[in-house]
Amino acid sequence: MPDRPAWRPTADLDTLRARAALLVEVRAFFAERDVLEVETPVLGQGGSTDVYLTSLATLACTDKGRRRLWLQTSPEFHMKRLLAAGSGPIFQLARSFRDGEVGSRHNIEFCMLEWYRPGFTLDQLIEETATLVRRLMGQVLPVRYYRYRELFHTYLAIDPFTVRLASLRELAEQHARMPPASMAAEPREVCLDMLMSARIEPHLGDQELAVVVDYPASQAALAKRHQDARGDWVASRFELYLNGVELANGYDELTDADEQRQRFEANNAQRQTLGLEEVDIDERLLQALAHGLPEGAGVALGMDRLIQQALGKPRLEDVISFATPSC
Repeated sequence: MPDRPAWRPTADLDTLRARAALLVEVRAFFAERDVLEVETPVLGQGGSTDVYLTSLATLACTDKGRRRLWLQTSPEFHMKRLLAAGSGPIFQLARSFRDGEVGSRHNIEFCMLEWYRPGFTLDQLIEETATLVRRLMGQVLPVRYYRYRELFHTYLAIDPFTVRLASLRELAEQHARMPPASMAAEPREVCLDMLMSARIEPHLGDQELAVVVDYPASQAALAKRHQDARGDWVASRFELYLNGVELANGYDELTDADEQRQRFEANNAQRQTLGLEEVDIDERLLQALAHGLPEGAGVALGMDRLIQQALGKPRLEDVISFATPSC
Protein backbone atom coordinates (compact mmCIF):
# COMPACT_ATOMS: atom_id res chain seq x y z
CA MET A 1 0.00 0.00 0.00
CA PRO A 2 2.41 2.73 -1.20
CA ASP A 3 -0.19 5.53 -0.79
CA ARG A 4 -0.94 4.72 2.86
CA PRO A 5 -0.03 7.63 5.16
CA ALA A 6 2.88 6.75 7.47
CA TRP A 7 0.77 7.05 10.62
CA ARG A 8 -1.88 4.52 9.60
CA PRO A 9 -1.92 0.87 10.78
CA THR A 10 -0.57 -1.76 8.41
CA ALA A 11 -3.61 -4.01 9.06
CA ASP A 12 -7.17 -2.80 8.40
CA LEU A 13 -9.59 -2.67 11.30
CA ASP A 14 -11.75 -5.58 10.11
CA THR A 15 -8.62 -7.75 10.11
CA LEU A 16 -7.71 -6.62 13.62
CA ARG A 17 -11.19 -7.58 14.80
CA ALA A 18 -10.79 -11.02 13.18
CA ARG A 19 -7.34 -11.32 14.79
CA ALA A 20 -8.81 -10.53 18.22
CA ALA A 21 -11.46 -13.24 17.72
CA LEU A 22 -8.77 -15.82 16.91
CA LEU A 23 -6.82 -14.90 20.03
CA VAL A 24 -10.01 -15.37 22.07
CA GLU A 25 -10.28 -18.84 20.48
CA VAL A 26 -6.70 -19.67 21.51
CA ARG A 27 -7.42 -18.76 25.11
CA ALA A 28 -10.63 -20.83 25.05
CA PHE A 29 -8.70 -23.82 23.66
CA PHE A 30 -6.28 -23.83 26.56
CA ALA A 31 -8.90 -23.00 29.18
CA GLU A 32 -10.81 -26.14 28.10
CA ARG A 33 -7.62 -28.14 28.75
CA ASP A 34 -6.85 -26.48 32.10
CA VAL A 35 -3.58 -25.00 30.81
CA LEU A 36 -2.64 -21.88 32.78
CA GLU A 37 -2.00 -18.61 30.92
CA VAL A 38 1.16 -16.89 32.15
CA GLU A 39 3.05 -13.68 31.43
CA THR A 40 6.84 -13.49 31.65
CA PRO A 41 9.31 -10.63 31.07
CA VAL A 42 10.34 -9.54 27.60
CA LEU A 43 13.80 -8.64 28.96
CA GLY A 44 16.21 -11.18 30.45
CA GLN A 45 19.72 -11.33 31.94
CA GLY A 46 20.61 -13.94 29.31
CA GLY A 47 19.65 -14.38 25.68
CA SER A 48 19.48 -17.03 22.99
CA THR A 49 22.96 -18.21 21.99
CA ASP A 50 21.55 -19.84 18.84
CA VAL A 51 24.13 -19.11 16.13
CA TYR A 52 21.45 -18.57 13.50
CA LEU A 53 19.30 -16.11 15.47
CA THR A 54 20.19 -12.46 15.97
CA SER A 55 19.09 -11.13 19.34
CA LEU A 56 18.38 -7.55 20.29
CA ALA A 57 19.73 -6.10 23.55
CA THR A 58 19.41 -2.86 25.44
CA LEU A 59 21.33 -1.14 28.25
CA ALA A 60 19.22 -0.56 31.34
CA CYS A 61 19.79 1.04 34.75
CA THR A 62 19.24 -1.79 37.25
CA ASP A 63 19.82 -2.28 40.97
CA LYS A 64 23.31 -3.52 40.04
CA GLY A 65 24.08 -0.55 37.79
CA ARG A 66 23.90 -0.18 34.05
CA ARG A 67 23.62 -3.64 32.52
CA ARG A 68 22.91 -5.24 29.18
CA LEU A 69 19.52 -6.98 29.06
CA TRP A 70 18.34 -9.18 26.20
CA LEU A 71 14.98 -9.01 24.44
CA GLN A 72 13.65 -12.55 24.22
CA THR A 73 13.65 -14.43 20.91
CA SER A 74 10.95 -16.57 22.54
CA PRO A 75 9.60 -16.82 26.11
CA GLU A 76 11.15 -20.27 26.52
CA PHE A 77 13.69 -19.54 29.25
CA HIS A 78 11.34 -17.80 31.66
CA MET A 79 8.56 -20.35 31.04
CA LYS A 80 10.92 -23.23 31.86
CA ARG A 81 11.78 -21.50 35.12
CA LEU A 82 8.06 -21.53 35.92
CA LEU A 83 7.87 -25.24 35.03
CA ALA A 84 10.79 -25.99 37.35
CA ALA A 85 8.96 -24.08 40.09
CA GLY A 86 6.00 -26.46 39.71
CA SER A 87 3.60 -24.45 37.51
CA GLY A 88 2.19 -27.46 35.65
CA PRO A 89 1.03 -26.96 32.03
CA ILE A 90 1.31 -23.33 30.88
CA PHE A 91 0.85 -21.23 27.75
CA GLN A 92 1.67 -17.68 26.75
CA LEU A 93 0.97 -15.25 23.92
CA ALA A 94 4.29 -13.43 24.08
CA ARG A 95 5.97 -10.54 22.31
CA SER A 96 9.27 -11.80 20.88
CA PHE A 97 12.09 -10.21 18.87
CA ARG A 98 14.55 -11.35 16.19
CA ASP A 99 16.73 -8.73 14.59
CA GLY A 100 16.82 -8.36 10.82
CA GLU A 101 13.77 -10.53 10.18
CA VAL A 102 11.47 -8.40 7.99
CA GLY A 103 9.51 -9.71 5.02
CA SER A 104 6.28 -11.29 3.87
CA ARG A 105 6.54 -13.90 6.66
CA HIS A 106 8.75 -12.10 9.17
CA ASN A 107 8.67 -9.08 11.45
CA ILE A 108 11.34 -8.07 13.98
CA GLU A 109 8.72 -7.97 16.75
CA PHE A 110 6.13 -10.72 16.58
CA CYS A 111 3.60 -12.71 18.62
CA MET A 112 4.76 -16.15 19.73
CA LEU A 113 2.28 -18.65 21.13
CA GLU A 114 4.25 -21.02 23.30
CA TRP A 115 3.04 -23.81 25.56
CA TYR A 116 4.51 -26.58 27.69
CA ARG A 117 3.00 -29.91 28.62
CA PRO A 118 4.72 -31.76 31.50
CA GLY A 119 4.26 -35.50 30.99
CA PHE A 120 3.44 -35.23 27.28
CA THR A 121 5.31 -37.19 24.62
CA LEU A 122 6.28 -35.44 21.41
CA ASP A 123 3.51 -37.29 19.53
CA GLN A 124 0.91 -36.11 22.05
CA LEU A 125 2.08 -32.54 21.59
CA ILE A 126 1.99 -32.86 17.79
CA GLU A 127 -1.62 -34.02 18.00
CA GLU A 128 -2.56 -31.13 20.28
CA THR A 129 -0.80 -28.62 17.99
CA ALA A 130 -2.65 -30.01 14.98
CA THR A 131 -5.96 -29.81 16.85
CA LEU A 132 -5.40 -26.13 17.64
CA VAL A 133 -4.35 -25.27 14.08
CA ARG A 134 -7.39 -27.07 12.63
CA ARG A 135 -9.67 -25.16 15.01
CA LEU A 136 -8.26 -21.76 14.06
CA MET A 137 -8.18 -22.60 10.36
CA GLY A 138 -11.75 -23.98 10.46
CA GLN A 139 -10.63 -26.93 8.35
CA VAL A 140 -10.25 -30.67 8.88
CA LEU A 141 -6.64 -31.05 7.80
CA PRO A 142 -4.93 -34.46 7.93
CA VAL A 143 -1.52 -34.80 9.58
CA ARG A 144 1.30 -36.39 7.61
CA TYR A 145 4.76 -37.14 9.00
CA TYR A 146 8.00 -36.63 7.01
CA ARG A 147 11.54 -37.48 8.04
CA TYR A 148 14.16 -34.80 7.43
CA ARG A 149 16.47 -37.21 5.62
CA GLU A 150 13.68 -38.45 3.32
CA LEU A 151 12.78 -34.91 2.28
CA PHE A 152 16.35 -34.22 1.15
CA HIS A 153 16.37 -37.52 -0.75
CA THR A 154 13.08 -36.63 -2.45
CA TYR A 155 13.78 -33.05 -3.46
CA LEU A 156 17.59 -32.91 -3.71
CA ALA A 157 18.70 -36.55 -4.11
CA ILE A 158 21.22 -36.25 -1.28
CA ASP A 159 21.64 -37.60 2.24
CA PRO A 160 21.86 -34.49 4.45
CA PHE A 161 23.72 -36.45 7.12
CA THR A 162 26.60 -37.59 4.90
CA VAL A 163 26.81 -35.31 1.84
CA ARG A 164 30.10 -33.42 1.52
CA LEU A 165 30.09 -29.76 2.62
CA ALA A 166 31.40 -28.65 -0.79
CA SER A 167 28.40 -30.25 -2.49
CA LEU A 168 26.02 -28.64 -0.01
CA ARG A 169 27.49 -25.22 -0.75
CA GLU A 170 27.10 -25.73 -4.50
CA LEU A 171 23.49 -26.86 -4.08
CA ALA A 172 22.70 -23.91 -1.81
CA GLU A 173 24.12 -21.48 -4.40
CA GLN A 174 22.07 -23.13 -7.12
CA HIS A 175 18.72 -23.49 -5.38
CA ALA A 176 18.79 -20.36 -3.20
CA ARG A 177 19.95 -18.33 -6.20
CA MET A 178 22.99 -16.96 -4.44
CA PRO A 179 25.82 -15.20 -6.32
CA PRO A 180 28.67 -17.52 -7.43
CA ALA A 181 31.09 -18.43 -4.61
CA SER A 182 28.96 -16.56 -2.05
CA MET A 183 28.54 -19.77 -0.04
CA ALA A 184 32.25 -20.64 -0.02
CA ALA A 185 32.71 -20.08 3.71
CA GLU A 186 29.26 -20.98 4.99
CA PRO A 187 29.00 -23.82 7.53
CA ARG A 188 27.00 -26.98 7.01
CA GLU A 189 23.94 -25.87 9.01
CA VAL A 190 23.53 -22.65 7.02
CA CYS A 191 23.57 -24.61 3.75
CA LEU A 192 21.02 -27.12 5.06
CA ASP A 193 18.74 -24.33 6.30
CA MET A 194 18.90 -22.53 2.96
CA LEU A 195 18.11 -25.71 1.03
CA MET A 196 15.26 -26.53 3.37
CA SER A 197 13.78 -23.04 2.90
CA ALA A 198 14.35 -22.69 -0.83
CA ARG A 199 13.79 -26.21 -2.14
CA ILE A 200 11.74 -28.24 0.36
CA GLU A 201 9.46 -25.98 2.42
CA PRO A 202 7.36 -24.77 -0.55
CA HIS A 203 6.21 -28.39 -1.04
CA LEU A 204 5.10 -28.95 2.57
CA GLY A 205 1.56 -28.60 3.87
CA ASP A 206 -0.60 -28.64 0.74
CA GLN A 207 -4.09 -29.54 2.02
CA GLU A 208 -2.47 -31.17 5.06
CA LEU A 209 -0.45 -30.41 8.16
CA ALA A 210 3.09 -31.57 7.38
CA VAL A 211 5.11 -32.64 10.42
CA VAL A 212 8.87 -32.94 9.88
CA VAL A 213 10.83 -35.03 12.40
CA ASP A 214 14.33 -36.43 12.94
CA TYR A 215 16.35 -33.29 12.24
CA PRO A 216 20.14 -33.63 12.51
CA ALA A 217 21.34 -33.76 16.12
CA SER A 218 23.25 -30.51 15.52
CA GLN A 219 19.84 -28.79 15.23
CA ALA A 220 18.56 -29.98 18.61
CA ALA A 221 18.94 -26.56 20.33
CA LEU A 222 17.04 -27.14 23.62
CA ALA A 223 15.62 -30.54 22.64
CA LYS A 224 16.72 -34.03 23.58
CA ARG A 225 18.46 -36.29 21.06
CA HIS A 226 17.81 -39.91 20.12
CA GLN A 227 19.05 -42.48 17.60
CA ASP A 228 16.91 -43.05 14.50
CA ALA A 229 16.27 -46.43 12.84
CA ARG A 230 19.65 -46.20 11.06
CA GLY A 231 21.53 -45.52 14.28
CA ASP A 232 22.20 -41.84 13.56
CA TRP A 233 21.71 -39.31 16.35
CA VAL A 234 18.82 -36.96 15.57
CA ALA A 235 17.01 -34.15 17.39
CA SER A 236 13.83 -35.04 19.31
CA ARG A 237 11.85 -32.20 17.78
CA PHE A 238 9.32 -31.43 15.07
CA GLU A 239 8.32 -28.59 12.83
CA LEU A 240 4.78 -28.19 11.50
CA TYR A 241 4.08 -26.68 8.06
CA LEU A 242 0.95 -25.47 6.29
CA ASN A 243 0.90 -24.12 2.73
CA GLY A 244 4.70 -24.07 2.61
CA VAL A 245 4.96 -21.98 5.79
CA GLU A 246 6.62 -23.13 9.00
CA LEU A 247 4.12 -22.54 11.79
CA ALA A 248 5.47 -24.40 14.82
CA ASN A 249 8.65 -25.82 16.30
CA GLY A 250 8.34 -28.33 19.16
CA TYR A 251 10.77 -30.15 21.43
CA ASP A 252 10.95 -33.16 23.68
CA GLU A 253 12.57 -30.87 26.20
CA LEU A 254 16.15 -31.35 27.33
CA THR A 255 16.26 -31.48 31.14
CA ASP A 256 20.00 -32.01 31.65
CA ALA A 257 21.57 -28.75 32.89
CA ASP A 258 25.15 -29.84 32.14
CA GLU A 259 24.38 -30.78 28.55
CA GLN A 260 22.45 -27.55 28.04
CA ARG A 261 25.41 -25.52 29.34
CA GLN A 262 27.74 -27.36 26.95
CA ARG A 263 25.44 -26.49 24.03
CA PHE A 264 25.25 -22.82 25.03
CA GLU A 265 29.03 -22.63 25.36
CA ALA A 266 29.53 -24.43 22.03
CA ASN A 267 27.17 -21.93 20.38
CA ASN A 268 29.15 -18.99 21.73
CA ALA A 269 32.43 -20.59 20.62
CA GLN A 270 31.00 -20.93 17.12
CA ARG A 271 29.78 -17.35 17.27
CA GLN A 272 33.31 -16.23 18.08
CA THR A 273 34.68 -18.25 15.14
CA LEU A 274 32.16 -16.65 12.79
CA GLY A 275 32.84 -13.13 14.08
CA LEU A 276 29.42 -12.85 15.73
CA GLU A 277 28.70 -11.22 19.08
CA GLU A 278 28.60 -13.63 22.01
CA VAL A 279 25.32 -13.76 23.94
CA ASP A 280 25.14 -13.87 27.74
CA ILE A 281 24.21 -17.38 28.86
CA ASP A 282 21.04 -17.53 30.96
CA GLU A 283 22.46 -18.82 34.23
CA ARG A 284 19.05 -18.72 35.91
CA LEU A 285 17.63 -21.10 33.31
CA LEU A 286 20.52 -23.47 33.97
CA GLN A 287 19.88 -23.21 37.72
CA ALA A 288 16.23 -24.11 37.07
CA LEU A 289 17.26 -27.14 34.98
CA ALA A 290 19.63 -28.24 37.76
CA HIS A 291 16.80 -27.87 40.27
CA GLY A 292 14.66 -30.15 38.10
CA LEU A 293 12.61 -29.52 34.96
CA PRO A 294 9.71 -31.98 34.68
CA GLU A 295 9.91 -34.35 31.72
CA GLY A 296 7.63 -33.20 28.93
CA ALA A 297 7.27 -31.40 25.63
CA GLY A 298 6.86 -27.80 24.53
CA VAL A 299 6.15 -25.94 21.31
CA ALA A 300 6.46 -22.42 19.90
CA LEU A 301 3.95 -21.37 17.25
CA GLY A 302 4.19 -18.20 15.16
CA MET A 303 0.81 -16.67 15.96
CA ASP A 304 1.03 -13.92 13.34
CA ARG A 305 1.77 -16.50 10.66
CA LEU A 306 -1.15 -18.68 11.72
CA ILE A 307 -3.50 -15.68 11.69
CA GLN A 308 -2.14 -14.78 8.24
CA GLN A 309 -3.00 -18.30 7.05
CA ALA A 310 -6.43 -18.35 8.71
CA LEU A 311 -7.42 -15.00 7.18
CA GLY A 312 -5.81 -15.65 3.79
CA LYS A 313 -3.56 -12.58 3.89
CA PRO A 314 -0.52 -12.43 1.57
CA ARG A 315 1.84 -10.57 3.94
CA LEU A 316 2.47 -10.71 7.67
CA GLU A 317 2.09 -6.94 7.93
CA ASP A 318 -1.53 -7.37 6.83
CA VAL A 319 -2.39 -8.95 10.22
CA ILE A 320 -0.20 -6.74 12.48
CA SER A 321 -1.42 -3.35 13.68
CA PHE A 322 1.95 -1.69 13.05
CA ALA A 323 4.61 -3.82 11.33
CA THR A 324 8.26 -2.91 11.98
CA PRO A 325 8.74 -0.63 8.92
CA SER A 326 5.70 1.41 10.07
CA CYS A 327 6.10 1.29 13.86
